[in-house]
Amino acid sequence: MTRPSFYIFSSESVGEGHPDKVADSISDSVLDACLAQDRLARVACETLVKSDHVVVAGEITTHARLNFEEIVRGAIREIGYVNDDDVFHADKVFITNLITKQSADIAQGVDVRKAEGKKHAKMGAGDQGIMFGYASKETPELMPAPVMFAHRLNRQLAKLRKSGARGTEWIRPDCKSQVAVRYENNLPVEITNVVISTQHTADVTHRQIEKFCIDQVIRQVLPASMLARGAEFLINPTGRFVVGGPQGDCGLTGRKIIVDSYGGMGRHGGGAFSGKDPTKVDRSAAYMARWVAKHIVASGVASKVELQVAYAIGHPEPTSLRVDTFGTGLVSDERIQAAVRKIFRFNPSEIIDQLDLRRPIYRASTHYGHFGKKGLPWETTSRLTAFKKALKI
Repeated sequence: MTRPSFYIFSSESVGEGHPDKVADSISDSVLDACLAQDRLARVACETLVKSDHVVVAGEITTHARLNFEEIVRGAIREIGYVNDDDVFHADKVFITNLITKQSADIAQGVDVRKAEGKKHAKMGAGDQGIMFGYASKETPELMPAPVMFAHRLNRQLAKLRKSGARGTEWIRPDCKSQVAVRYENNLPVEITNVVISTQHTADVTHRQIEKFCIDQVIRQVLPASMLARGAEFLINPTGRFVVGGPQGDCGLTGRKIIVDSYGGMGRHGGGAFSGKDPTKVDRSAAYMARWVAKHIVASGVASKVELQVAYAIGHPEPTSLRVDTFGTGLVSDERIQAAVRKIFRFNPSEIIDQLDLRRPIYRASTHYGHFGKKGLPWETTSRLTAFKKALKI
């Protein structure tokens, strides 16, 4: 008899007030503000936050009229940096704007026109690169369990903090979580340990924080049936986390790409999402790959799948496309890939049209991962019937 395979896999998540997520929030807020006025805006917005300063940089070509100060302060205020003792405060930060227009050399590779040296009149990819999409049956969202559990913890902390309920006054915006899940035969069976680090005021004790996080966060959002007997809970392991957010650490757009995707369970091509308009395939093709991967698992033809798609800058079609079901497919990966090519289109302009991406929807994607959340177009399975028909199952 074959022994079952045992292993533990951990994934992390970060909260809205984490410095890198503050930067992502500002960048996506700028993007949404552009798209709200100009559906064809070209946006590549990068943000750096540190202490009481925000630097917004990048390339934006748009006819939208933007109040960058209002956008930046609004994003910070929504996160919750509005306390009197916050060094990084929505109304007090200094803002430096280093935005320029998109390079004409890049623009001509993306524009839908037949430029000199181009053999086509379609929209080209905004950059070269490889993107991955992933889906599995581990959770109702068709996402890996460890990262979804980690997101739940931070979302609950933010919900409690913003509720203003008695006993939550000490919670501050910066936080991180990590969940370790034990697998048997590649199926998640129990949570072995949970880590939560949350910023707090100076007047609360470690014992209070520990009890609150275990009772009001962990046991409220993680399935009791999955918590192992003797599961380890590590709450603020350093013992103190008063100085946090951009006061305690520098934050940059695009530095949490594994948190944003699959928690390390699926591969990642390296390109960040936030602050980029949908002509940038780093973002749109990763969303497309997730959309397709979710259809594959939702169809029942495989319990786990990873999709890879690759592009060359200025070229309209992928340079490669690969489907891998890790041996879980009921039919061959080649047959699934043929059905994918029949139902879905991977040219950048067609990705934008299929998912209706020229809309101010990106702030909704910034926190708690870009995948596995309701209301985002790449999380639907609107072509499931057509895909099953193409598979002939």
